[in-house]
Amino acid sequence: MTFTRKVSLLAAMTGLAMATIGHAAPPAPPPLAAYGNLPALYEVAISHSAKAMAGIIRQGNVSVLMVLDMQLKPILSQNLGDLKVRGLEFAGDEIVLVHYSTTARLEGFTTPKAEIGAALIVPLNGGKPDVTFNGSRDFQKLTMGTYGLRQIDGRWKAYLGAMSTHDRGNQGDLNTSPALAELDLATNKARLIASAAVGNTSHDWVLDSAGKVTAELTLYQNSGSWKIANPKGQLLAQGTSSTGDVSLLSLGRDGTTLIYWIRDEDGETHLMETSLTGGAAPKELLPDEAIGQVYIDSASSRLLGYLRQGDKPQPVFFDPAQQAAMSKIYQAFNKSHLELIDYTPDFQHAIVETSGTGDAGTYYLVDVHNLKASPISSERPAIAPEQVGAVSVVEYKAADGLAMDGILTLPPGREAKNLPVILFPHGGPHAADEAQFDWWAQAFASRGYAVFQPNFRGSTGRGDAFRNAAYNEWGRKMQTDISDGLAELARRGIVDPKRACIMGGSYGGYAALAGVTLQQGLYRCAVAVAPVSDLSMMYRSEVYASADAPMSWRSMRKFLGDPSTYDANSPRQQVAKADAPILLVHGKDDTVVPFQQSEVMANALSHAGKPYEMVVLNHEDHWLSNSDTRLQMLTAATAFVEKYNPAN
Repeated sequence: MTFTRKVSLLAAMTGLAMATIGHAAPPAPPPLAAYGNLPALYEVAISHSAKAMAGIIRQGNVSVLMVLDMQLKPILSQNLGDLKVRGLEFAGDEIVLVHYSTTARLEGFTTPKAEIGAALIVPLNGGKPDVTFNGSRDFQKLTMGTYGLRQIDGRWKAYLGAMSTHDRGNQGDLNTSPALAELDLATNKARLIASAAVGNTSHDWVLDSAGKVTAELTLYQNSGSWKIANPKGQLLAQGTSSTGDVSLLSLGRDGTTLIYWIRDEDGETHLMETSLTGGAAPKELLPDEAIGQVYIDSASSRLLGYLRQGDKPQPVFFDPAQQAAMSKIYQAFNKSHLELIDYTPDFQHAIVETSGTGDAGTYYLVDVHNLKASPISSERPAIAPEQVGAVSVVEYKAADGLAMDGILTLPPGREAKNLPVILFPHGGPHAADEAQFDWWAQAFASRGYAVFQPNFRGSTGRGDAFRNAAYNEWGRKMQTDISDGLAELARRGIVDPKRACIMGGSYGGYAALAGVTLQQGLYRCAVAVAPVSDLSMMYRSEVYASADAPMSWRSMRKFLGDPSTYDANSPRQQVAKADAPILLVHGKDDTVVPFQQSEVMANALSHAGKPYEMVVLNHEDHWLSNSDTRLQMLTAATAFVEKYNPAN
């Protein structure tokens, strides 16, 4: 049985006609702004009873929260200004919680800037929006993690990590470790649920359906030892992780057990389950499954199911009715790349997003009971289906025989033969690219380039062994995995290896720099966005930011290898070998990879007399969260690539 697809549901939300879907492609490609701007619609959510939907739309440089009922009648339109929205969630049908972040300067801390989280409570009954913890004498107006929503005695409560104004460190300074707070969303009044950790420790919690703490994890950051206890102080589990890779996940499916995950000293990840009352040894949960993500009920913290990894990921839910609903959804969109965005507690309505060949990103409202899937709107309505380059998976082997894959995006309307190409490694590096619409890749494909996104060793979703194969391989096999992908495409006749450039952001920016310094003779140019250029500098800044916690330097050394090898694998230190022009692009407010990483690379290139350009993105963070500076980056990058590696 398949879903029927109805026309236009939330065109009114964006003010953009859904008729753009299906138009013939114009002779010229869309303007770069169609790719570089933030999506026209994003962060879509559905209320608990499927009475309303919410989403963020863009009106010029302003973000607007739009809420509509199911008959397209506007419920609310809230101007959010320049807020960097990171997520939306409904509390029942009456309140929308808008999660956002801002870059803040810090005084007296080990890092000069940090990306600070906060949330806005938006009532749908005409009440005034308010920032969480506003007016509180007990908590700062910021959030430090979320622990779910609960309806307690008819009132909606949010459980948030919060900075208590009363917690003080050993020197009397404000304790920056999060406490756990219960916030009444109707009154914006909060109370302390669990105190923050003190000293060189950290805490994590799991709550039950009544908002009570059922388990607390304490991690000792110097030794890496950890323990999990229930509110009575009974020990549920304990161990040691030298790199701190342990975290609470959820309650078990029936609420009587606790689930946590840990990565052992061999780098293997395990989901563990233990009784909430103690007395029994933890057991591994689903040891033979390749789990991509888990689904957790935000109202009870119970594990509902997981996404089974594979060529075609499939949802697995423990409840038969939930499994039937999710199976219908995935079957209905079995030819598309699908992402489950939000769903009602009864699993009868869901919001999904599709993207890929011919689809620049489309949101659908799915009515499971009536087997209907209604398009909400396109993420990028200015890009017609014919203007979206074909996306496919290419499998290949690295030089040492390791099997891997990458995502190939082809330019629309051009034969896949001897094309100019851009190698586009992802950031992370523990991340992965999938066969879906990617605005960076599609922007260059629209200009005539094939774009290849290699899932080099270290990429996620391919098992622990593949992920862990990245240890000690920065600038080595992780780098040659990328050029091995180029060689495979050339062998197939798809690309011309003499017309190749390399581009990436974050770790991908490091790989771009390494492609023309640690490697030679492969690329005509390199574009590095927010790149790491010096491994020693990264190591020092990470350890310093952790206040020299032994767990931090152990983790960094496990990841990068012996510090004595860092200079040999640092593009900044090997700048004399650079054999192609380099474009550096970096946001001044980057709190992940410091702006100084690009500054020192630019200075090294200048002193070595190597050709380079540098673009500074003022007031921009690591994630290119603003349309203006995102488009500034894309405009500079395309001009640079077209200069040194013309598509025609």
